[in-house]
Parts: sequence; structure tokens; C-alpha cells
Amino acid sequence: MWTTLCLRRAACLLRVAGGCSSRHAPQRCLTTFPLSRQPPWHSQTQAFAVPRLCYATKRWSVSLNLCRTFKKDTKSTLDIPLGPVTVTDIKHYLRSKDVPFHDGYSCLHAPSIFCEQPPGGSGTLSKDGFSIFVDKTTGQFLCMETGVEGSWEDLQDCLEVMQKEGQTSMNPNVLLGYPASLEEQEEREMELREVQRIWSSAVPFSDLHDEDAQLAKTMFGMGKLTNATLKRFNVRFFKPTKSLVFPWFGGRDSGLRGVKLLSAGTDAAGQVVYTEATVPRPSSYHNLFGLPLVGRKDSEVVLTGREADSMAVSQATGLPSLALPRGVSCLPPALLPYLEQFRRVTLWLGGDMRSWEASKVFSRKLGLKRCSLVRPGNQQPSAAEALAQGRNLGRIVKSSIPAAHKSIVSFKQLRDDVYGELSNTEQVAGVKWTRFPDLTKILKGHRKGELTVFTGPTGSGKTTFISEYALDLCMNGVNTLWGSFEINNVRLAKIMLTQFSMQRLEDNLEQYDAWADRFEELPLYFMTFHGQQSLKVVLDTMQHAVYLYDISHVVIDNLQFMMGQENLSVDKFAVQDHIIGAFRKFATHSSCHVTLIIHPRKEEDDKELQTASIFGTAKASQEADNVLILQEKKLVTCPGRRSLQVAKNRFDGDVGIFPLEFNKGSLTFATPLKGKHKLRKVKLEKTEEGGVEGGEVEMSKEVGKKEKGEKIEKPAKAPRTAKTVKGAQASGKTSPKGEGKDL
Repeated sequence: MWTTLCLRRAACLLRVAGGCSSRHAPQRCLTTFPLSRQPPWHSQTQAFAVPRLCYATKRWSVSLNLCRTFKKDTKSTLDIPLGPVTVTDIKHYLRSKDVPFHDGYSCLHAPSIFCEQPPGGSGTLSKDGFSIFVDKTTGQFLCMETGVEGSWEDLQDCLEVMQKEGQTSMNPNVLLGYPASLEEQEEREMELREVQRIWSSAVPFSDLHDEDAQLAKTMFGMGKLTNATLKRFNVRFFKPTKSLVFPWFGGRDSGLRGVKLLSAGTDAAGQVVYTEATVPRPSSYHNLFGLPLVGRKDSEVVLTGREADSMAVSQATGLPSLALPRGVSCLPPALLPYLEQFRRVTLWLGGDMRSWEASKVFSRKLGLKRCSLVRPGNQQPSAAEALAQGRNLGRIVKSSIPAAHKSIVSFKQLRDDVYGELSNTEQVAGVKWTRFPDLTKILKGHRKGELTVFTGPTGSGKTTFISEYALDLCMNGVNTLWGSFEINNVRLAKIMLTQFSMQRLEDNLEQYDAWADRFEELPLYFMTFHGQQSLKVVLDTMQHAVYLYDISHVVIDNLQFMMGQENLSVDKFAVQDHIIGAFRKFATHSSCHVTLIIHPRKEEDDKELQTASIFGTAKASQEADNVLILQEKKLVTCPGRRSLQVAKNRFDGDVGIFPLEFNKGSLTFATPLKGKHKLRKVKLEKTEEGGVEGGEVEMSKEVGKKEKGEKIEKPAKAPRTAKTVKGAQASGKTSPKGEGKDL
């Protein structure tokens, strides 16, 4: 340990003296920050790239006059540490070094080793003077007293050095790590200048005319918020873009570290749409809005998804209220130490089903026993809407339900959940596809906690299609993790970037930077695996990603590449069933959608694939909630015709098939616009087990038929095996489960 630290310090000195670029520096380094009630710049296992010319959101972007510099590392590569640390390992090591600690909700609390005197000053947030917080899941630590953060290995290095040297504390300046490169220094300076420029140009609401102030508040749904509340939270109005400006204060002097701009507009349907942009970029913007107003003795807090909701709760109830930096999309683990002081956390993230799902996921990070959730509904909308409607926000907060639940529940406890699904059918259906409207008509949406099995003939374009399928969801805010074992990440990223830009970037290299900058803003991550991998390593990586980045969609391409690392003495079909069962369990317990690509059995070219064509036993189709088949009809005179078949849909039973048209220039699939095809959709009957066996419906023969004004009254017939047909002919009856019966 001591040798490693000496080499690291020597390398720092050589780099400073020689002006060496940090391009070859290791990704893991330790950084010091001054005392702050706000989170420090986050340094997780991935390195984030520099800002771009503009910060783009889903429907709107704000120009920030920043220039682009060279990017050292890829933003979206996910590396899990070798041998993930467990909370048992952390406790055992701290005890071996005689370091006192006590259990928190999501962190272990220990005394600071970076202070000469025992912590206990005004800057310490912990009650017992324990100002180092060690994440129980990742081992990342943060010292509230000095602002030093780093990995579990860094903390171990420090403790080893202190023990060998007989020291009681360590100077945090020793752990600065590698100095920032010239590009990084220029980047930070530009960000700070841009933050100051926007903030100085923004106008406090108290300086606006009464009519202008009321118009601005009405535009953002904050008509009932008083100017005193806006002043207390330091909210300003940016006239050039007619945007609200929310500040991020931090540092020992509570300096301005960042801003968020919120703009209001309308979409094509005339609905009000709110869009936002942040400086620094969203991946580095870790502001808990309202944290400077929280006292050290406060034990209760309300977490919201929007700044307006946080101000509404504070004004109406007087309770401490904080807004998450990225709403319902993510709760970065770097923020967890700042929430350790609260014994009760009420999550009121919004009034829709997506906010409700996010509340349940975030409560697992924060600790189920101390969390309570505000269930969305007509009587309990978002906090800002509730204030505008004159509702009693204090009563809504008190009526929140505990997040923890027992293994067995009664219908009385599920009654409100059932009503919520019945009254919000569109939201329950999940995220809609924009590029594949026919897929949305059949599957209704992309839902968390489900398992989708995707198959297709070799060389038919499975990876290309599923990359656009996942990209579409990612562009709609679904945090996505790609595990591509068949092709490397560079090639996969090239395919997805081409699909994102909808053009051949090889012919338009001058546009590459602009499209790459926009592509980086997507919540998209890649595993660094390539080739055969073991199941345990892949599952650990997926769990790591779900915790750090709130991943809600994992794509595994493909199953066969994971089977080679398992026990060769076991039957290969048993190995496959074990892997599928593990993914099924992960999807359910982690509330994360898993899309699993499986190669089919070798079939004749003139035969179309069915659910039974999936390689292995029937477990894949039985465990899956959705089964998608990319059909390809081989033609001699022209390229093969492709179509996508939804063979199983457990959500509501609708299955069907629709044609696809491949654009080689943009590598995209789209539904033909000729109008000659009609989407065939069938409602299947449910089995006795409660599932919907949509995978056994043959729909491909319906493609190309001209059905003008015809309605489908009877679903298509399920394919019957020779045994089933023979039994039906002999007895004239169908089996109890409907085998051989015309569905």
C-alpha cells in the first residue's frame, strides 16, 4: 500500500514538472473539495466527457456559448470493480483497523481521518461527529468535513499509511491524485464563467414588475407561490429565454457552482411542455435544490422531483423539502450521504405512475423502513398542482404510506394499487416507442420488471434492430445498459449513432461532433465485456448499474455467449434454463426490464420462425413476458422482406405482425409508408396459469392480404402438433387447456 501511494505521489510531481497530459492517467483518482452542504463533483467508476456547444434536452436546447474540447474517455462505458465489496467486508476491515463506526440507513458513519482535531464543528452533518460516510453497496466514501471523496480502495490506502506511520490523521492534500489536464482546467473555467454569466443576467422576482412576475409564475404553474418563497430559494428569471433559473450553491463560502434553466413551451398537440438545461452538464449536476435551507437538527424531509414542488411543500407545510437534480430518472448515490441525517423521508415525486414507480425504486436505496410514499391520484397530484388547487399539503404528506411491506399482503393493502392501474391505463402500459408505432399498438408500451425474448434468423439484423429498439426508448428517458458480447462497443456505438442521426455520418464527418455531443446526453451505458462471460459477473454488473445509474432497461446480446463459461459437465439446456431463470428473477426483484436475444434453432430457409423455434427448452418462452420474432422471407430477385412478429404479450394478450423496411444508409427499420399493409392484431385467451400464451399464434401468413374494412372476429388458430391433431380427430374434443382448440 505504501509503495503504491509513493509511486502515485511521485507520478503526480513528474506530471506537474513535465507538463504531461493526463490522457494516460488511470481513471480512479481522489479529489478534494472544500466544505459544502452540496454534493461534490462526482467521481464514480466512469469518466464523464466535457461540455458541448449546447445542452440539448428532449424537445429544446439552450445555447451556452461553450466550445468543445477533446474527450479522453467514453461517457457510457460501465466498469464494475473487480471483486465487488460487501458491507460485511467493509465492517470487518474497519474493525481490524480499530476504526469506530455505526450503521446508517445507506452508509456507514466513521470519524474523519482527514482532520487533525476530532470532527464536531459546525460543518459536520452527523450527530456523533462521524463525518465520513461509506456507501454500503459500492464502498465509495465522502468526508463531509473536508469534502474528500473516493473509492473503498482509496480509503484502505489511507488507513494503511496511517497505521504504518503511526499517525492519527492525514492531510487531504496528499490525496489530490493526478492533476487536471489543461483541457479539463479550461473546461471548468468555462463552466464557471457561463454559470456566472447566466446568474448575473437573471433577474430576481422581487425586481420584476408585478404583472411580469405573476405572468412568469403562471407560465410555470407557480401562481400560488409567493415572492418571499422564491426569494428564500434564490430563484431568478432569465429574460432572454424566458426561463426560470434555479441555483446550485456549494463550497466553504457557499459559492455558486451551477444553475438549471427551466423553460415552458407547447408541443404539436398544444400541451404545455417543460424542458430544462443545466450547467455543468446533467451527468455532473448533483444539486439537491433546497439543501442550504435544511438545519442540522431537522429529522424529516420531503423529496420531490421538481423544484416547483419542493417550494410548494416548503411554503404550505414548513417542512424541509429537497428536489432531486434529475427528477424521477435517477437518484445518484453521491447524494445519499446528504440524506443520512433524516429519520423520515417522504417521497412525493409527482402525480403520475412513472413517479410512483420511481418512488418505490428510490426508497430501496434510501432504506425502506424510514421511507413513506405519496401515492399519485386525483386527490393527490404533484405538490405544485395541489397548492394551485387549494388542497391541504400537510394532510397529503401525513397520509403517505410506508414503503416497507411484508411478504404476504391482503387485498385491502393492494386495493389502491389496483385502482391506480385501472385509472391510469396509459401510464401503466409503459413508455411508448416513437419509431415503431405498430409495436406500441400491440405491446402498448415498455414496462419495468418484464423479460422480453427476441429472436430471428442468423444475419437477419437482430442486433441492428434491437439497437434501434433500445435507442428509441433511451431517447424517451429510459436509462439503458447494453451488454453486447457478440460485437464490440465501438461498433455498436457507431450503429446507434448512425441510427440516432438518421444519416451516413461517413459522408458528413463535419456533423460528427454535433451529433456525438447530443448522443452523449442520452442515459446510455455499455458493459465492457466482449466474448464469453460468466453469469455471476454479468449479474453483478447489472446490479451495480441499477444501483448507480437507476438502469431500467438491460439488453443482453446474446444468451449463447454466456453459456460457454458455465459448467461444461451439466447439460447445456439445463444451463440455459438456469440463466433464463436468473434473468427473470433479476428483472422482477430489480424492477428492471431485461431484453434477451436468443438465437433460434436451425430451420429451413423457407419456413418461418415460431415460438418453438427458440433455441433450448420451452422455459425461455414460458418465463418471458414478451416474445418478439424478426421474420425474414428469403427472395431470389430482391432483398429479403422483414417483419416483426409479437408472438407473446403477457400484459394484455394482443399479438400481431407488421412489416419492416430497412434503410441501409441510416441503419434504421421503419414501417413502410405505402399503406398496402394492415396491422393484424389478435386478442388471445388467458391460460389457466393466468398468463397469455401469445407465442403460439401464427400471424405471418396474414401479411400482404388486402383486407379493406374487414374486422378480425376470431383469433388465428394455434399451431397443433401431430399428437394434438390426432387426439382431436379421434375424440372430437379439445384438451382442457385449449390445445388443439381454435382460439
